Amino acid sequence: MTKTAAVIRGDGVGPELVDAMLKVLKASGTQVEFKMCDAGEGWWKANGGDSLIPPETWEIMKNSDACFKGPTTTPGGIGSPRSVAVSIRKAFDLYANVRPIKTIPGAEGPLGAVEHVCVREGTEGLYIGEEVQLTDDVVIAIRKITKTSSRKIAKYAFEEAKRRGYKAVVPIHKSNILKKTCGTFLEIVEDVAKDYPGIEVWEYHIDNIAMQLIKNPQMFDQTILLSTNLFMDVISEECSALVGSIGMIYSANIGDNYAMFEPAHGSAPKYTGMDKVNPYATILAGAWMLDYLGEKEQSQKIFKAAEQAIADGYVTYDMGGDKKLSEVADRLVEIMTK
Repeated sequence: MTKTAAVIRGDGVGPELVDAMLKVLKASGTQVEFKMCDAGEGWWKANGGDSLIPPETWEIMKNSDACFKGPTTTPGGIGSPRSVAVSIRKAFDLYANVRPIKTIPGAEGPLGAVEHVCVREGTEGLYIGEEVQLTDDVVIAIRKITKTSSRKIAKYAFEEAKRRGYKAVVPIHKSNILKKTCGTFLEIVEDVAKDYPGIEVWEYHIDNIAMQLIKNPQMFDQTILLSTNLFMDVISEECSALVGSIGMIYSANIGDNYAMFEPAHGSAPKYTGMDKVNPYATILAGAWMLDYLGEKEQSQKIFKAAEQAIADGYVTYDMGGDKKLSEVADRLVEIMTK
């Protein structure tokens, strides 16, 4: 049976990136049926409402095997809707946000080659968006940590380490200050670790690892960096710099029965229509989606083409190159169709 994927083109540079991604995926020989749908600030400004996602898009996603989300803009300010990504993660219980961080030869970062994976709990923490105004002077945000979600993301991290043959899981926390929330998270990670005796556990405080990733980045090669929602959002952004640009970071949001794939970066509206931004994160997220949908051969074809294109010098301005978005996509298609 043909697999289907909902595809959100997004805002800013999202549409041109998603178009390039679809061009490359189709050149790989995919049989996946792509169902285009709307979401994001552009749609919301035109239509209003309390969500950035229209009802018809929810229906398409519910009836698809996976979702691809191009970069979307999230409006700020009191009363504005929650982001597209957070909404989808919550609706489908996509508790594992996963970002592989791996240097590709020809696109080296400033501190040498690295290889690790960032695993972020995606459904709770401060990202539940619950804030309370106690007085005219005091506003608080609620950080929700549950044993159930901590156990699910910890198990995912250890299973990912086992699947990749990695040596350690690195739980990142601040339990010396946040004794109950971070303390609970760390306690559950240590409990789950008992089922994986061959995998080490390296605890790090959030402030310490932020420094160590700059001072000793190779120390974390072949490890899984694991943390709660906000902490890993920040740390994974730092890790993207280790491979030169967030434009190289492809991402997945994975649950037990569904997954959403996306580039890790935002919509970069100032570059809209300039054919300039780095398409590798978007294209490789699409390739990862094909793997998830059972098309491993097509997925690997795209990853190998990307490695060759980068080795050939097909990189954009953020990586020190001069290639356009469209030139990178065309080169990948050329490589795959030779």
